[in-house]
Amino acid sequence: MTRSSFNKKSFFSRKLILGTTIAGAAAFFIIGIIFWGGFNTAMEATNTLEFCISCHEMEENVYQEYKPTIHYANRTGVRAACPDCHVPDPWIHKIVRKIQASNELYHKAMGTVDTPEKFNANRLEMAKRVWKVMKKTDSRECRNCHNFESMDPEFQKPRARKQHLNAFSTGQTCIDCHKGIAHHNVRNLLSDEELEELEKPNPAFIREIPEVFAVGLKKITQKEAEEAEAERLAEVAAKKAEAKRIKAAVADALAKQGAKDGKHTAKKVSNINVDWSKASSRKITLFYPGQTSLEWVLNGRDHGGARPFTKGGDRCVTCHDKETADMGKKMVTGEKAETSPIPGKRGDIPVTVQATHDKEYLYLRFSWAEGDHVPVPFVDGGKMDPKNPMKLAIMLATDDVEYADRAGCWSTCHHDANNMPHRPDDAALAASPFAARLDFSGGVTKYLKESRTKIEVKGRRGKKRGGWDKLKDEDALKAEMDGGKYMDLIRYKSGEKIVEDGYILDQRHMSGGEGAEFEATLKGGLWTVSLKRKLNSDKPGDIALSLDKTYNFGFAIHDDYSNSRFHHVSLGYKLGFDNDEMEVNAKAQ
Repeated sequence: MTRSSFNKKSFFSRKLILGTTIAGAAAFFIIGIIFWGGFNTAMEATNTLEFCISCHEMEENVYQEYKPTIHYANRTGVRAACPDCHVPDPWIHKIVRKIQASNELYHKAMGTVDTPEKFNANRLEMAKRVWKVMKKTDSRECRNCHNFESMDPEFQKPRARKQHLNAFSTGQTCIDCHKGIAHHNVRNLLSDEELEELEKPNPAFIREIPEVFAVGLKKITQKEAEEAEAERLAEVAAKKAEAKRIKAAVADALAKQGAKDGKHTAKKVSNINVDWSKASSRKITLFYPGQTSLEWVLNGRDHGGARPFTKGGDRCVTCHDKETADMGKKMVTGEKAETSPIPGKRGDIPVTVQATHDKEYLYLRFSWAEGDHVPVPFVDGGKMDPKNPMKLAIMLATDDVEYADRAGCWSTCHHDANNMPHRPDDAALAASPFAARLDFSGGVTKYLKESRTKIEVKGRRGKKRGGWDKLKDEDALKAEMDGGKYMDLIRYKSGEKIVEDGYILDQRHMSGGEGAEFEATLKGGLWTVSLKRKLNSDKPGDIALSLDKTYNFGFAIHDDYSNSRFHHVSLGYKLGFDNDEMEVNAKAQ
């Protein structure tokens, strides 16, 4: 063997960077693969539902809450488990989250949440940490599955469409609206300041409306318009057929009478004698409102739509028009916003509303099916108002009344009214300095915010919500009245056959129905109530209706002998004249 061949280095002995040999590099590479494989295997093993619920704190609490939700079981079979929502996908963020999770081992050892009582005591603080992180990351984990760019509003409810459009333009993110979707929701335990800070829009999250969303929105808008037009045409055809049948029946009756005496003098049978086939018609579903006062609507802890309502000017009807029946069901059963449910009471009443005018009078006709009698368990005899099986109330207002343009007659309903949660007791009412100015015989009636110096909305530090005891002085009330800040109210009582005409400002003021006429019938289980009301009424409290303007319109039905707040109400709609853009359009005769 020659000296040169002896000194020749083998391939694996050759040196690379920093004196590392190829053999050493290969060893490190193999060890690295083994280490990374083990590390990654460990990471994935701790990133499963099974691992997350392996401790009883999680298995007995949040897991049990999660199982009934749509994230656990749904029609598509796609499950979002714990790590999908709580562990980021990007590697660096995942490592950071895993390091943070070591804090949970400490609390496991300390038994911080090892009983349901301890868990619930700490639930809000834990939830706030998660919400804060998701807000900071623009709901990154939500968007792993729910991408805005893939949303099609054709498959969303009107409320969801509207709120997603708000999110695009104002910079809202998923967690702002969707707290408590997999666990018990404790959002209502946040303070007002915390809620405002946590859910305020972030300009950095503003985004263009995705193409898929814009196309879907256009399609569903067109589809709903076509469905509405088809429904309108069907109603027109039905009214024409009804008019034809009535005309034939009248002609037949006249012919028979003429055959008897050779002469017949037509008898006027109605003071509301208009051609209803020329009226517009639409279906409005009234719903049971429970204890959802104006303060409830304005309070973000109660009402998730409070911010869009107060700051964005969204109308109730925009989000809720097609889901009033579902809302009524939740409240009438006591699932939401009702502490005195009436078992068996129906949650909604579909009503056909027709509107027409003859340049002197406004005519409205309401038709709905009578419900079954359901005795009220907390009233002797089961009937709140035994004299009246049905009452119908109609409210009109201009935009001068705050919130009337969005909420209609909800502006008159307060948390301290009769039968509401913060109703003052009789002793407080009797001792009030306002007892001489307001009628407290039946408790606090409806009133408007404009009549009070302050309305307590949030109920901070145990304060009662509402403003019954914050009445303005007489001069201030007169100024509000002169400024049109009142709500016109017309009411019909079926049993007593009484028509009442009045208004609401500081309280409900009612008098005789000189400015309105009602006719009501109950035939074959169908109520039909017609109203005739002067357009240009000069009676105090009446709104003079102009054919070139629009008005805020709402109505309520007290069916089945009900009284007070235990009625069914509409959302706030727009009433106009010969204006197809209005939700209630009074067409000319």
